[in-house]
Order: sequence, then structure tokens, then C-alpha cells
Amino acid sequence: MNPRKFVKYPDAFTPQPKKKAMFEEFDATQLFCPKCKQAVSVRKRLLLVLPEGDKYEYLCAFCSESVGMKIDRHVKPTTVIV
Repeated sequence: MNPRKFVKYPDAFTPQPKKKAMFEEFDATQLFCPKCKQAVSVRKRLLLVLPEGDKYEYLCAFCSESVGMKIDRHVKPTTVIV
């Protein structure tokens, strides 16, 4: 058994091309509600339209308590017609 077969030399390393991610973003379907004290279904509500993206709030489907927020940065830029 030749131990040199198992040694990787730094010059033998060839970097792999970057692969595209399998997913871009997630949308939550269930989050923990502190008022209901359990994981519940959520509703997504648009709060603000910002230059860097749209800001959403996640609300509990049962008691309407705010359980999280998200900024969607993959939105096409909004143009304002004056």
C-alpha cells in the first residue's frame, strides 16, 4: 500500500465552478406564536415598499399576533411615473 496515493498536494487541487443554489428564498408557512404558545399557520402581509425590497410581516392565522418579518430583496425595481 503506497501512502502517497492518499496524499492530496495543494497544486493538485482544482477549484470547482460555483454551483447555483438550489433555492433562493423561503416563505414561512408555520411559525411559533408566543400568544397561542404553539406553531401556527401564518399570513403574509405587505408592510412597506422600500428601495432595497418589500418588507412583509407574518401574522398568526388565529390571533393575528405578529410572529415575524421578512424583506424580499429579489423584487424588480419600482419606477415612479411623475
